[in-house]
Amino acid sequence: MQNLKEKNNNKTEMKILTVCSRNNGKISPFITDQVEALKNEGIEVEYFHIDGKGLSGYLKEYKKLIKRIKKSNPDIVHAHYGFSGLLSVLQRKKPVVTTFHGCDVNVAKNRFLSQIASYLSTKSIFVSEDLSNKINQKNSEVIPCGVDLGIFYPRDNIEEIRKKFNLDKDKKYILFSSSFSNPVKNYPLAKDSVLTIKDIEIELIELKGYSRSEVSMLLNAVDAVLLTSIREGSPQFIKEAMACNCPIVTTDVGDIRDVIGKTDGCYIASNNSVDISKKIRQALSFERKTNGRKNINHFDNKLIANNIIDIYNSILKNY
Repeated sequence: MQNLKEKNNNKTEMKILTVCSRNNGKISPFITDQVEALKNEGIEVEYFHIDGKGLSGYLKEYKKLIKRIKKSNPDIVHAHYGFSGLLSVLQRKKPVVTTFHGCDVNVAKNRFLSQIASYLSTKSIFVSEDLSNKINQKNSEVIPCGVDLGIFYPRDNIEEIRKKFNLDKDKKYILFSSSFSNPVKNYPLAKDSVLTIKDIEIELIELKGYSRSEVSMLLNAVDAVLLTSIREGSPQFIKEAMACNCPIVTTDVGDIRDVIGKTDGCYIASNNSVDISKKIRQALSFERKTNGRKNINHFDNKLIANNIIDIYNSILKNY
């Protein structure tokens, strides 16, 4: 490879072109976090953004992608999500790594196209074992997205943070995992579960429009978090809450059961409001004394980045 060089410290210099969607002018934070972690390990990374929607919107970017690859001459193209992977594998000059995150595999109408992308990719990465099993591609690895432990950590100034967000000291607050309008996140079930609890004043906070640092502060300020999704891959929300030692109530989706493990103050509920409300009571009584931070260290972005770099190196040795 023309771009492949060896550093004095025996680390490999390489250039990666990250292909991903930029919906509403933003890239998913778990992708940008991973890219920053790779950069911190000495990897040169550039973005190729896809602003179109639907399969046709992605495929329309093909000529632009070819021009970008010719201009940037990356060693590897790393696509995030199945449609980005399908676009990327249409060119055969550069090896392609495709990471599958959830909806590209869990949604039946997307799965077939993701299977094609996975088959044609030099290497496939799945963020959970469950996703990998659904595609069943031999040349693959399971590597979840990591957590920036420098942003998400337990804080001491809880009262100050609650004042910042105008949170009433006498009310219990639960941070919902996403926007209330996202149908996959199943806000109606979360709302019904909270309303079932009559003797505690609880307010659900919508996770929408906050910066990364603000999300971290909220995870320290609220009394618990709640995820009631219909389906997930490997949700960052759960890992970030654990990194902040925040109590968790969640449905059993994606890899959450494995991620939480035996973490104190974290509860997996059945998919009904009665059981969820019961688990919410348990989480609220836990008073933020979880050991989530201790149990999430293996998801440190630095460790995840080095696992991905190992994949890059193995590809370049054989390409």
